[in-house]
Amino acid sequence: MTSEAESNQRSELNVRVIPNASRDEIIGWHAGALKVKVATQPELGKANKAVCALLAKHLRLPKRAVTVVRGGTTQMKQLEIIGVNSEALKRIL
Repeated sequence: MTSEAESNQRSELNVRVIPNASRDEIIGWHAGALKVKVATQPELGKANKAVCALLAKHLRLPKRAVTVVRGGTTQMKQLEIIGVNSEALKRIL
């Protein structure tokens, strides 16, 4: 069971991932989801790991703080981010 303080530091984020891009970058908000490009292939979870690592770096969080909770094999994903609340997340991104 999580405490109220812990649950306030968790947020979910909808992301649209574009694999095989020329470089890793956060494009911005589009249709209610954050659009992210990654240079890695969409095979064996490599693109998922790249997205999590890119967002963790941008948010200055450890890699383990960003995980895919839905959409592991699709372009539309839902991520859980531990260590930042939803309001702060929207300000930062």
